[in-house]
Amino acid sequence: MCHPVIMEYVKGKALSRRDLFRGSAAAGAAIVAASVLPTRPLMAQTPSQVIDVTHTLTYDFPTYFGEQQFFDEQVFNYAEHSFNLKEIRVNEHTGTHIDAPLHFTDGGTSVDEVPVQSLVCPLAIVDIREKADANPDAQVTPGDLADWISANGPIPAGACVAQNSGWQARLGTLGFRNADDEGKMHCPGFHVEAVQMLLDETEAGGVGVDTLSIDYGPSADFATHYRWLPANRWAVENMANLDQLPATGATLVVGAPKHRGGTGGPCRLIALV
Repeated sequence: MCHPVIMEYVKGKALSRRDLFRGSAAAGAAIVAASVLPTRPLMAQTPSQVIDVTHTLTYDFPTYFGEQQFFDEQVFNYAEHSFNLKEIRVNEHTGTHIDAPLHFTDGGTSVDEVPVQSLVCPLAIVDIREKADANPDAQVTPGDLADWISANGPIPAGACVAQNSGWQARLGTLGFRNADDEGKMHCPGFHVEAVQMLLDETEAGGVGVDTLSIDYGPSADFATHYRWLPANRWAVENMANLDQLPATGATLVVGAPKHRGGTGGPCRLIALV
């Protein structure tokens, strides 16, 4: 018969080995999980600021076609019914809104099918305000992207790459659409070669602009739309308050609508810093 001290020693060793095996199993599971789960891009984990990147939608908000695209009607009011309720009618591409791939593809991904994981993403802001001040037809070019990368490092996987042209200062004036006598608009956007660079050299998931279109105003062929959206990417237009955000480090939350078969729709953009 073993001495009680020896028994306690053996029992302790057994428990230690059991704990070791448990720890090893947990570590192994963690390694397996790390190898299976996709790598998440680095984003703001504990934001100190929440910035609204959305314009308020009003009857007279500028539109690409120049006509009113948002309407509402008071159906119930508090004085008569003890509650308020409005019915709204809106063009999908009005105000701060998202373009789904279906917008410029035949049978592409509709807005309700855009993976929700892609709508919470790093935000990379390319500042072209100086160019846009000198030329309203300025565009984000591959050179601008290269400069951003040189200053800030690689564009994060899944990022929304946004143009800050300072165009928000024109809101409330005819200068936001900036149409000439022939009705042609003059406002900044992404050059088609810039979005091609994003497709070829990065894993960006979206692009954004503070203007009415990701194509610059005089575009007659929507080259940027046709290059970007059919690649199963999304875009956001009429972004607000980009001047309040850093070039890198913010996380963008795209509160996209989810109506079946939609080509896009007004959305609430929120940036976490």
